[in-house]
Amino acid sequence: MVKSSFIDDLLYAPSYGWKDQNATLIVPTNKQLWSEAFSRLNVFKAKNNWISFVSLLMLIGMLPFFFFFVFKYFTWYWMIAVVVYAMIIMGTHGTIWYHRFCTHKSYGFSHPIWRIITQNLVIKTVPEEIYVISHHVHHCKSDEPGDPYNAQAGFWYCMLAEFNHQRISPNLSEDSYKKAVHFMKHTGVSINSYEQYKKWGSVATPAYTIAIWLINWSFWFTALYLIGGPGLACAIFSAAMLWFAGIRAFNYTGHGGGKEKHRDGVDFDRSNLSINQTRPGLFAGEWHNNHHLFPGSARAGFLPGQLDLAWIYIFVLRKLKMVSWYKDSKKEFLKKYVAQGQVVELAPLTGEDYNKAQLGY
Repeated sequence: MVKSSFIDDLLYAPSYGWKDQNATLIVPTNKQLWSEAFSRLNVFKAKNNWISFVSLLMLIGMLPFFFFFVFKYFTWYWMIAVVVYAMIIMGTHGTIWYHRFCTHKSYGFSHPIWRIITQNLVIKTVPEEIYVISHHVHHCKSDEPGDPYNAQAGFWYCMLAEFNHQRISPNLSEDSYKKAVHFMKHTGVSINSYEQYKKWGSVATPAYTIAIWLINWSFWFTALYLIGGPGLACAIFSAAMLWFAGIRAFNYTGHGGGKEKHRDGVDFDRSNLSINQTRPGLFAGEWHNNHHLFPGSARAGFLPGQLDLAWIYIFVLRKLKMVSWYKDSKKEFLKKYVAQGQVVELAPLTGEDYNKAQLGY
């Protein structure tokens, strides 16, 4: 576990805490988890709950599309579109945008327009801040107390993590807040000043977060309606809602449901519970155990048969000069792990190492 006060204090700790006096993971009851979630969604209690509330509004906003699709526009043709969009298009975009660019800066765009287009290639469901900052903590504390979606604490611990564990702490010092901003400033998100952060409890400004959501949804509803009418629009927005829920489930299954499920010759990193799963790998480029070995790589499909659609997108954009650079760790992976034919136990990451690698100082 990383011994860094910055990382330790970066997220808004839940009322039940991360660990007990013996440094053992606290596993809350489902009642505690839901109670915490409702508390974090209450904008009348505290205005800095706004970002969690916006996430809930996104989900609520997609429900009418889902009901119209199921009860009025359902066809097997549209159902195929739902599956493809949710599992492949949304999944691959999540890897391209949230995971490899916003969080790990594994590649860079040659012009901001290509960044904006990539950001909005699909229907928006997750505010960047919720994903990015907590994911850095996840890599620092994988399967340890403080991991915001620690699979060992159970399914609902992961499913409700967006509300209960992934928010930035509202009590950061100005110096710590500047470090948190470093995680986000390349994404194009409008950033709060420290004074605004103290008011809103977030890195991203509410005006930007809400505006980009409404513009994105307006564009995609109009485009889908013109292409295929209300049936297509309802089907694709339903697919986005299913991905919205599915990404939370992946945080649980991607670490073996909290159990040791590594396979020899497939999962080389045994320092955490992450595993390479076939469906998320083939459909979204999410070869998760590989990713934990080389989080800064724009490619995670290292072994034969590990198709990586996210990498293909990045590689093609590089050929079209829309991406100016990328980092590809496949050769390093093959040399360090596969050529030696051995499983590797990684040494614990120090706070100094992590700050140097991810923060630049």
